[in-house]
Amino acid sequence: MESDMEESMRRKIGRRKVVTGDTAHKQLEQLKGRVYALTGEVNFIQEEDLRLETTRARLSNIIKRHEELTERLTRDSDKLVFERLRKEFDDARAAQTEEICLDGEQWNDGLLATIRERVHMEADRKAMLGNESIPDPHFHGKITYKVGTKVICCLEGARIGIQYETSFAGDPCDIYHCVLESRSFLEKMSVIEHTVPFFLPIREAENDFLSSNAMKFIDYIGDILQAYCDRREQVRLIQELFGNQIGELYHSISYDRVEFVLDDSDCKVTVSLRYTDLVTVLPTRIRVLAWPLHSSKRRATAAIGKGSGETIAQSIPTPLSYAEDALRTLSLPQACTEIILNLPQALQQIFPHLEKNKGEKSPGIAPL
Repeated sequence: MESDMEESMRRKIGRRKVVTGDTAHKQLEQLKGRVYALTGEVNFIQEEDLRLETTRARLSNIIKRHEELTERLTRDSDKLVFERLRKEFDDARAAQTEEICLDGEQWNDGLLATIRERVHMEADRKAMLGNESIPDPHFHGKITYKVGTKVICCLEGARIGIQYETSFAGDPCDIYHCVLESRSFLEKMSVIEHTVPFFLPIREAENDFLSSNAMKFIDYIGDILQAYCDRREQVRLIQELFGNQIGELYHSISYDRVEFVLDDSDCKVTVSLRYTDLVTVLPTRIRVLAWPLHSSKRRATAAIGKGSGETIAQSIPTPLSYAEDALRTLSLPQACTEIILNLPQALQQIFPHLEKNKGEKSPGIAPL
């Protein structure tokens, strides 16, 4: 009887050992799975960092080549054209007998037709007389027209010259020129010379507007030149004002794409701006994202202690709506001022867990 009981106890203990062993094996497999997942996440983070560094290096190389190309395209030939046209415009304004300032509806297609007629009459008169010194009693002097920041001059050889004067915050910036010509009063005009930057679409505008609406063409070129100067100077100003807060800044040559990073001890804030319309000075597409920063080691520790789900959630960038609203309605320097002033409070509300890491300097992250 006692031997039967002992045998029964041995069998029960054996079954328990088997069950305990299976459970331990399952737990071990689960633990291995978590370790593999964690290792994969750390490897992914490291690979992601390598890809970001590679992208950053390639982008820096592109920007360097871009600057070299810009310098090469604006060398002596363009400078000679600019100096020659500036002298011709200065001479035309010095020889003017009257300057008429136009406002509002005074600048219209009828006036432009009058200007075209005057330059062709003067060219025909000189061709027939063959002597520029003979006065014509029917020609009433040389008139220059000023329309806002545009100066329209009647140039020699049946040409109409437009000088564009740009400014920023009330201070003068760059001067650009565009010269139009037509074979006769009835034929369409074409652009024969200009000093508009090569990356602005003057030829596209010529095809779209000049043959059907020369006034619209003239105004549009003035608008894109002024908007380009505004965008460029806004970027220059934020670099000057917030150089310590802005870690990295990239922009296209026409400043219709601007991206920069705002540094914070626990986060990187990436700002991406697009100006889909070249006549705008406020961005039309805005994305501002806050990236919580963790080293690979801290991410791995957090994953072991709390589970990988929370780490992945903390790694997802979060939009900063207040910053996007500021960029949508304010100039870039004004918006940056508001963003930087309110950034600590906004980040604390979005990422309260970062408070415990306050004071730790985290590595950077590449811009979008």
